[in-house]
Formats: sequence, C-alpha cells, structure tokens
Amino acid sequence: VAALQSLYAADVRGNFAESSLEWLAEDEQLPERAMSFAQELVEGVLARSQALDQVIQQFAPAWPVAQLAPVDRNILRIALLELLHNPDTPDKTAINEAVELAKVFGSDNSSKFVNGVLGSVIGNREVAYMATVGSQI
Repeated sequence: VAALQSLYAADVRGNFAESSLEWLAEDEQLPERAMSFAQELVEGVLARSQALDQVIQQFAPAWPVAQLAPVDRNILRIALLELLHNPDTPDKTAINEAVELAKVFGSDNSSKFVNGVLGSVIGNREVAYMATVGSQI
C-alpha cells in the first residue's frame, strides 16, 4: 500500500516518490522490512516506468496509459514489476494483491480491468518481459 500511495503521489502531484515514501513510513510507522520492500517497488517502477507503460499499452490497447486512472496505472506498474522482474513473488500472489488494491483504491471496474490485463500478460510473459528489458538496453 505504501508503494502505491507513494507512486500515486508522484504521478498526480509530481512529487518525488521517494520523499513521499519516507513521509508515509514515518506517518504510518512502517516496519523496516515493509519499508524496504516498498522502497524496492518504488525504485523498480520508477526505473522502468516507460517500459512498464509500454507493456500496459500492449496488453490493453483500447486504454491509452495516459488516460488510465492514476491508481489503476500504478497498481498495474507495481504488479508488472513483480510478475516480470521479481521471481520470488508467485504470480498468483502478485495478481491477487493487485486486484485487492484495485478493489480498495480503484473504481468499480478497476479490479476486473487489472485482473484482465495481468492475466493477458501471464499468458504472454516472454513478450511482456522482452518489452521491459528491450527498452533498457
């Protein structure tokens, strides 16, 4: 949740996600382990945001990334980072967490949209992965 809140603040307000995360950690009194994981997610998303957005666009072509609700866009970015670049996170866990975040923070249809996009990515993981590493080369 802290990573999502931080990325959302950066996306909407133009704040630096890292400073938002530090503020959230103090305000919410996050345990060190949770803060460390949130920081990894934030840094990973920020480093790969353009590539992650390309994957979103590829697997949800009817929805321009810039027009997605910021909360949906950042939930997808986090989940894609976990699915494509964190082998320690099981697919089911990453998808379930994303869907639950969408239910809590998104609109009425967010959870279905997030689930659909991530399900499509899982079915074409190699294509999605190559899109994220290809843009880093």
